[in-house]
Amino acid sequence: EVMESSINCAEEQQPSSVTTNSQQEACRSQMLKCSGGFVLVHAGAGYHSESKAKEYKHVCKRACQRDSPFTNAGMGSNLNLSGEIECDASIMDGKSLHFGAVGAISGIKNPVLVANCLLIEAQKGKLSAGRIPPCFLVGRGAHDWAVSHGIPPCPSENMATKFSLSAYKRNKRKMELAEKMDAGQNQTKKRRQSSENENGSGCLDTVGAVVIDSEGNVAAAVSSGGLAMKHPGRVGQAAHYGCGCWAENSFNMNSYSTAVSTSGSPFLASEDRVLGGVIVLRCCRNVEAQPSSNVQSAMVEFLWSHTTESMCVGYMSALDSKAKTHISRLPPGTVPGQSLAIEGGVCRLMGVLD
Repeated sequence: EVMESSINCAEEQQPSSVTTNSQQEACRSQMLKCSGGFVLVHAGAGYHSESKAKEYKHVCKRACQRDSPFTNAGMGSNLNLSGEIECDASIMDGKSLHFGAVGAISGIKNPVLVANCLLIEAQKGKLSAGRIPPCFLVGRGAHDWAVSHGIPPCPSENMATKFSLSAYKRNKRKMELAEKMDAGQNQTKKRRQSSENENGSGCLDTVGAVVIDSEGNVAAAVSSGGLAMKHPGRVGQAAHYGCGCWAENSFNMNSYSTAVSTSGSPFLASEDRVLGGVIVLRCCRNVEAQPSSNVQSAMVEFLWSHTTESMCVGYMSALDSKAKTHISRLPPGTVPGQSLAIEGGVCRLMGVLD
């Protein structure tokens, strides 16, 4: 059920879902070298406290240029059942369609850097003796590979924050209490819902970004600290191919370059309320430019959507002096998991077409 569908355009006030046939025909698979790129980031779909709205927006503004320990991915991640931090991350290059990912990795401050390194190494071709390079590593193997490729380790205890430690202790007490109570279906359901409402960090377990570079290539990445109190070794959607993120340049009959980054887990589809969010962009050459000129422009359409109470995003082009930030919320009175919020906009990038 669509409870809210509003379009806030960055530059041009028009719905991003409207595209004519003539526009599609004009969006050819030629390379557009733009005067700048575009980036859209999300700081997780979940519950964003009104008292911390400024902090969340500041995080997204900084994330358009660099990461931050305020969110639950890497620094400040949820602790698993054993009180340790394990992260998932993946990245995809829309030009080559190469993919890199890590799952349940510990002791690395920025797991998405390992995913990116895997992608880069895979693009170099086969290893010695004709071995196939890895694109997806998990656990200790992922950690050791990262260190051997120059990514510095970071002790897990240094990645935990006061907030994540407090959440772990609170969840641990609730689990111990729950084990002493009757494990009936209704009580289990109530405890689960209570945990979702009270554990703010558990709702903000993923961050992501979708980008277009100065040559018109798209890419997407996602990084997650995982569910609170997850079983050690659990790999979430952020690391799975075609699930956590996707990126694909325009090619042949495909008129658009597209990039997607998600927040939430498809593995929770059996739950009463499916909670999650997504950011999406697509880009094509603008039909309004003069055919005889090599000075062209690209139209970037972007949106974010969520079924949680709120979602915080930030976006900017290389021509902007600072990022725009926004916390999208479900309308008052609606139920998370049963309602959908959709917002987005349009941005034009100028460039030279080869």
